[in-house]
Amino acid sequence: MKQYTIMRTAGKPEWNNIPELAADCVLWEPDSGIRAGAAICYDRENLYVLLKAAEKDIRAEYTGPLSPVHEDSCLEFFFRPEKEERYLNFEINPNGCFHIGFGKSRQSRIRVIPPDAGKQFCIRTDRTPEGWQAEYRIPVDFLKIFYPDFRCAGMLRANVYKCGDKTAHVHYLAWNPVNTESPDFHRPECFGRMDFE
Repeated sequence: MKQYTIMRTAGKPEWNNIPELAADCVLWEPDSGIRAGAAICYDRENLYVLLKAAEKDIRAEYTGPLSPVHEDSCLEFFFRPEKEERYLNFEINPNGCFHIGFGKSRQSRIRVIPPDAGKQFCIRTDRTPEGWQAEYRIPVDFLKIFYPDFRCAGMLRANVYKCGDKTAHVHYLAWNPVNTESPDFHRPECFGRMDFE
């Protein structure tokens, strides 16, 4: 099981000072050369997430709520507090189209539609010379809706993914390995460990 330390920050992160993790487990399809990574940090009010993809042939079709962003070029962050069975999945494409789900498994999840996700999560996406990246915050107050006792302390079970089901080069990448025969990121038993500093 891979491990990562979620560093504390004072307000908006200086990402150059936050260690990155590599989503470098190539899964289910031949290696397309696409690469991904993430950096995660926190303060008292927010969990901050930066996701990056080295990807030349970017697909970015979806813009609306409940869109299947996993068909586009997509970066994903799934996590749950240590003693919880239900996890949150945050999926985003280069347009900043957000897909959020909550539950114990792929079959038992509910989809979450915040009234103004762009503003609430301060979503920002950018094209880069190597590909694209997405940055957002997850307010602690939002997490308390699902986990009433949530604090940025202790440990999360989590994974970071990169996919693109309808991209020019179908690909599936993960930070912590996923041990299934066919593509399925909704496997909380395959989450790694993230410890709050």
